[in-house]
Amino acid sequence: MKEIFQIIKREAQNVSKDSSLFMILLLAPIVYAFMYGSIYLNKGEEKVKLALIDADGTAISRLLTDQLNSTPMIDIIPVSDISEANEKLYNGEVEGYFYIEKDMEKHILSQKQVNVNLVLNASRFLPSSDLLSAVTKVCLTVGAGVRKTYFNKQGMNDDQSMKMTNPINMDYRPLYNSGMTYGAFLLPGLLAIILQQTLLIGVAASFASEREEKKLINLYNLSGRNISKLLIGKSSLYFIIFMIFGLFFVTINFSVFGVEIRGNYLDLALLMALFIATILVFGILIGSFFKSKLFTFQVMVFSSYPIFLITGYSMPYQALPKLIQLFSNMLPTTPFLKAYLSIVQAGGGLADNLPSIFHLTVLLLIFMVLCIIRLKSLSIINKF
Repeated sequence: MKEIFQIIKREAQNVSKDSSLFMILLLAPIVYAFMYGSIYLNKGEEKVKLALIDADGTAISRLLTDQLNSTPMIDIIPVSDISEANEKLYNGEVEGYFYIEKDMEKHILSQKQVNVNLVLNASRFLPSSDLLSAVTKVCLTVGAGVRKTYFNKQGMNDDQSMKMTNPINMDYRPLYNSGMTYGAFLLPGLLAIILQQTLLIGVAASFASEREEKKLINLYNLSGRNISKLLIGKSSLYFIIFMIFGLFFVTINFSVFGVEIRGNYLDLALLMALFIATILVFGILIGSFFKSKLFTFQVMVFSSYPIFLITGYSMPYQALPKLIQLFSNMLPTTPFLKAYLSIVQAGGGLADNLPSIFHLTVLLLIFMVLCIIRLKSLSIINKF
């Protein structure tokens, strides 16, 4: 134990003296979490601009226009014709346009089907998807009101006409993200990725620095020439710091950004401890292949986005190519995010995520074995 405490003390001194390590390990997690998290503070977008051409100009078309404009998602921009709407769409002034054909009310009153046209800029997926959902809901609501009025005029009471209007009533209840907002979906995973990448990059650079400055032999001697003690001592300081960061994220950051934790905090803390331990060993393993701290930063900084993309968070895991799925399973991020999101968003527990826990544990053991083999193979250690 004496050797481990000496390594921890030495590591604290190294981090405090090295400005780059200090920034990536102590400042970056907090700064990045609040900076990137603040982008999605409002969770979803509001008042997306939609051009509207009302070629009918009747009571029903005005009702449809008012209903569209009253939704929080849509900001109606009246235009005179389709040419003007297309020009605004091409210039990026609106995200689409809604066209109400002439004689719409006349056709409705004569019991004919009426079409309305919605044209959207699908190059920006989120606004187009939100507009389509909002417009569809309004059109269905107004259409139901028209049908109910018709049935009332046929002599039916409100109950009868409502049953005829909606013979199949759908009870729609979105779970875990009831507001269906992009921010509520993205924020938990984004904060987890920030925690992982700052730790992974920092630890890899720290170990590469040992080799660059010819200090690895000193570290090895300080551990009593015991690689297990070397790994534990090298990792302990970062484990404590990032456990504090992790708990800070799920309490302070989640509170600030309005993210609700539905699961048990103890389960989340245990999962996070296993994940951080795995990342630490993984980081040391990666760092052992570099001889320059700067080169480690340059290479590892580009790993963040690819890791985020292949973990199955931004794109469903089942939809990823088989080769990418295989590579994804080799990263601790993939099983961690599955269990982490289950606890945070769905209210699950460790018992509900045993396959992911087992997966993460296996990766930890594999990385430990590979790390020990790698360190023993280093010439500066191997010669002892």
